Amino acid sequence: MADRFSGYADSVSAPAARAVAVVPHDVNELAEVPKALFVGTGGTIVMRGAGGGADVAFKNVANGAVLPFRPQYVRATGTTATDILALY
Repeated sequence: MADRFSGYADSVSAPAARAVAVVPHDVNELAEVPKALFVGTGGTIVMRGAGGGADVAFKNVANGAVLPFRPQYVRATGTTATDILALY
């Protein structure tokens, strides 16, 4: 199948080209920093951004939400949301 957009530069605001399931973990970081996260089943997600700093809790995330946040870590402790996909 032809991809009419293959010649365009990728950017954080461009649509994602792939999605990978996220398994929250308290120690392991994500293999890559994604453009955003898709949350299938809502709840709370505890993350640390790519720039470091402290963990933050995104509370009351709705089912089907796309979070324009670039996490390095998605923590298991405190995360109640499920069916999370990293968008690249």
